[in-house]
Parts: sequence; structure tokens; C-alpha cells
Amino acid sequence: MPKKNLALKNLKKSPKNSQKNQLPSWDLSDLYQSIDDKKIANDLKVIEKDCANFYDNFHNKIANISAKKLFLAIQQYQVICEKIGKISSYIYLVYSSDLSNQKILNFYQNISEKLNVFENKLIFFNLEINDIDEIKYKKLITDKDLKTFYPFLRDIRFFKKHQLSNELESFALDKSITSRNAFVRLFDETINNLKFSYRGKILNSQNIFDLMSSGDDLIRKDAGLAIAKTFKDNAKIFAFITNILAKDKAIDDNYRGFKKPISSRNLSNFIEDEVVDLLVKKVQENYVDISHRYYKIKAKILGKKFLNFYDRNAPLNSRENSQISWQEAKNIVLEAYQDFNPKMRVIAEQFFDKNWIDAQVRDGKDSGAYSHSCIPSVHPFILMNFQGKVRDVMTLAHELGHGIHQFLARKQGYLMAQTPLTLAETASVFGEQLTFQKILAKEKNIHLKKFIIANKIEDMINTVIRQIAFLNFEQKIHFERKNGEIPLEKICDFWLEVQKLSLGEKKSGGAFKFQDDYKYFWCYIPHFIHSPFYVYSYAFGDCLVNSLYGVYQSKKIKNFEDKYISMLELGGSQRHKELLNPFGLAIDSPDFWQSGLTVIKNYIDQLEEML
Repeated sequence: MPKKNLALKNLKKSPKNSQKNQLPSWDLSDLYQSIDDKKIANDLKVIEKDCANFYDNFHNKIANISAKKLFLAIQQYQVICEKIGKISSYIYLVYSSDLSNQKILNFYQNISEKLNVFENKLIFFNLEINDIDEIKYKKLITDKDLKTFYPFLRDIRFFKKHQLSNELESFALDKSITSRNAFVRLFDETINNLKFSYRGKILNSQNIFDLMSSGDDLIRKDAGLAIAKTFKDNAKIFAFITNILAKDKAIDDNYRGFKKPISSRNLSNFIEDEVVDLLVKKVQENYVDISHRYYKIKAKILGKKFLNFYDRNAPLNSRENSQISWQEAKNIVLEAYQDFNPKMRVIAEQFFDKNWIDAQVRDGKDSGAYSHSCIPSVHPFILMNFQGKVRDVMTLAHELGHGIHQFLARKQGYLMAQTPLTLAETASVFGEQLTFQKILAKEKNIHLKKFIIANKIEDMINTVIRQIAFLNFEQKIHFERKNGEIPLEKICDFWLEVQKLSLGEKKSGGAFKFQDDYKYFWCYIPHFIHSPFYVYSYAFGDCLVNSLYGVYQSKKIKNFEDKYISMLELGGSQRHKELLNPFGLAIDSPDFWQSGLTVIKNYIDQLEEML
């Protein structure tokens, strides 16, 4: 395939009204043909029978089990989990494709409830593994066959201190349908079906937020105020959901013996509280030198004395609003992966060729982006909302990074393929870095190069500074909830407080004047609802990738590309220390985090020199 000039100045304009027809929607037939597929009902019957048989065969028998029988039990357990995972993946993908379709919503809920009943039969297994005497456990894991599942057993034992009784674990799973899961669903369906009144038109969330990156000040302002009004009108229900879920988590944490709200997330990431605290501390120390400094530069470039909240994503030049075709975005990302390692391109191409991507913007569709790992016997699926902007190219690169990672990790099997969140963002952010470097290397115009670097700085600020600010907001919410229900106004105050500190307030030497309208923008962040304290994984991943990419550029590690792919293939079978050891990286050092943050500062230095 002949290479094209991928410089931003040569990205062809594509008429916006023709974009939708060019964009792919995914083909989920590798899972099921439709929600009416008879195979779903048949598979549910098989799962129900398998779960019942597994319970009868192994319940109350694990404590004294032999290595051979435990190995066979884990094998059976993995097969059942993958069958459950297949249906779970399908109902979630269909659900997020259209949250306005009542038939799909009912289908999602009904299947979820059935799977919950079946999964309840499996709860005993992990609990009884943790009841195995330590001396016997150490002897068991020396078995040749059982060593295959050592990472699975290791991770289960890691949670031993915080597990509940079988009865309580079973109750919690049953109750989740009408408690936590119900409020998550309420949030999803509410936020993704919001409508925004803009200049006499009614827009969905994807389209209104797209206007926030318009080059026209008045369009951005009107869009920002329209968003603020809709959020304000719905803020009470979002405050209620936030309060309920924070209390739900506090109850769970109390029963399980977690001392801090974030500790359960850190445990699931197999990372020490102290390491996360160190990351947060180092990012906060760099607020002034990174985000505050950059946004003052941005205000200068835009010719403004200060920035409003709706100016944060304002383009710095007209090129940023040029429409990029899907085909061109595809070429950019594939060539970036090709240059790093041809194997990664071969994997990435399958997502395009086999319709594993849903990129269309539609009413009712989930407004975000993700790569769903699905199950090892199938493959990942990517959802995004492509609107032809440079940021959408980066989103594509990001989600394909996840997809490649998930595809490679399938060899570990269902129980060990999933990567802890601390490393889950590594491949995605690395993919963004490869794409950025590809575009930057192609651009010869110094003036345009300046804006490419500025775009990258903004991406990194969004990934590092903004996510740690989100984390601080969550911590305030969860600590305050211990004192009782948090009033809506106080939630808004917490939001403005962390935004002023992280982005930089004008009266304190920063660039922003924060209007009262902005105080409701916490409403739409799905991570607060779906995965409490997930957000630090983005900052973790960005700083890690900065260091990892520095090692790659230094050429000090022989066969870096092969070692990188080997790391991705390991999935969740190894912890971060083992995975990063081949690259000479250690995350428990302040210098490690500062070196990652210094990369962002250096980009800002470059930008200042170009002005």
C-alpha cells in the first residue's frame, strides 16, 4: 500500500453530512445474530446446568481437594465463566449501542438477572480456595499442571482478608441488581438520553459536546451554556445517584474492612496505596508548571485575557476543525502501528476489515468510547463516536491500543487475560504516542508543528492533570458521604474547587475565570458511577508510557518492540513489577513519576520557544 502524507495540513476535508454513511457499525454476529437469536436461550440453559453441576461437584470440597482435582475444577470454572462472559458481552454491547430502545433495555435487564442467579452458584469457589490452609496451598501450587493457573490462584488469595461469608457474598450479588447496578443503569439511560436546546435546535450529547471545540467563540459559549442548563435541570437526580452509590460503596467497604474508599480499587489493581498516593502527590506538585502554564499560553495564542470553561477545548487554529475522513484516520493509525511493529498493524486491520468497530454517531448510543475485551474465544469490540476531528484520530489510536492489547492477551485464557487497570491504559496511551509522533514527523511546516504539539499537550493534560483532579473530586465525595447525604450545592462546590486548583484560576495566577454555570459539569463523568477511582489509571498510564517511550527512543533495550508485545501478551498473569522489569522501570520511585511529568513540561517548553 503506497504511503500517504499524513501531516495535518494535508488531511482532506470531508463533508460532515457524508461522514455517517462512511462510518462503520459493528457486526456482533461472532457472538449472536440478534437479541432474538435462539442460541441465547439455549446457551442460558447450558450455563444454568453447568453452574448447578459445578456446585454439586465441588461445593464444600475445595479445602481438602487434591492438586489434580483442583486443576480440573479451575478448567471447568473457566469454561463456565467464558460462556457467561459471551452473553454478558453481547448484552452490554447491544445495550450501549442504543440506550433509547425499550426492547433492548428490557432484554439487557432480563438477561442480567438470569445470569446473576447462575453466577450465584459459583461464588463458593473463590471463597473456598481462600479457605485452603496456607501450608496445603503452598504444596498445591508446586504441582506441574496447577502452575498453569497460579496467577489466578495468587490473585484470589490476595483478596482473602476482605472476603465475606458465602451467604453475604451471595446476598450482595443478588442484591446488586436492585441496588448498585440499578443506579448505574439509571445514570446511563439518563445521561445518554439527555437533549440540549441550542439555538432553536435539539441536539444529543455527542453533537453538543462537539460544538465545544468550535473555532467560533459564540458557538462554544452557547453550547457550553446549553450543556450547563441541561445539567442543572437534571442535577438533582445525578446528585441522588452519586449519594446512593457513595453510600453503597461505604457499606461494602465497611463490611470488607477497607480503611479508605480508594483502597478496594488499589487492591483490585494489585498496587499499594502508597504508590497511588505518590502518583497523586507528584501530579499535584506539577499543576502550576504544566496546566496553569499551558492554559496561559493558550489564552495568549487565542488573544484572550482569560479563558472561560467553554474555551478549554477551543482549537488553536482552523486546521483543528478540518474534517478528517474515516479512511484517512484509519490510514494514519495503521501506519503508526506499522512503523512500530508490523504485527500490531496486522491485528489492528482486523478491527476494520471484520467490522469490530462501531464509529457512527447515533441518538441513544453511548456517548463515550471503549474497547470491550469480550472473551478469548472471540475478540474485542470497539465503540466510539467519530466526528472527523483530530481528537477522534487519537481516540481511534487509543481504543485500538486497548483492542490490540486485549487481542494479544487472549492466549492467557479467560481467567488471566484481564490486565489490572494500572497497566490497562499502557497500550492505549502508547498507541496515541505512536500516532502523535507519526503526525509530528510528517509535518514540515513549523507553524503547524506548533499546533500539533499544543494538541498533544492538551491530550496529556486531559489524561494526567484532569484525571487526578477527578480523583480528588471523588475522594472528597466519598469522605464527605460518611457524614451523611451531600447536598447538591456542596457537590458542585467540590467540583469547582478541584477544577480551580488543577486548571488554574485567574485571580490566583492562572488563566481561567470559572463561571457559576460550570459547577454542574461533574454530572456527566461516567467513571464516577461505573468504576469509582478508576480515573487515576489514565494518569498512571500516561506517565508510564512517557517513561516507556523514552526507553524505546533511547534504543538501550534490545528488541524493545518484541519485549513490548510480549508484555501485552502476558495480560494479567504478572504484576506490574515483573512486567516492567525488562524495561528497567520501577513505579515506587518519585523520580519515575516526575520523569513522566517532565515529558509534558518539555513539550510546553518547545511550544513557548515556537511562539
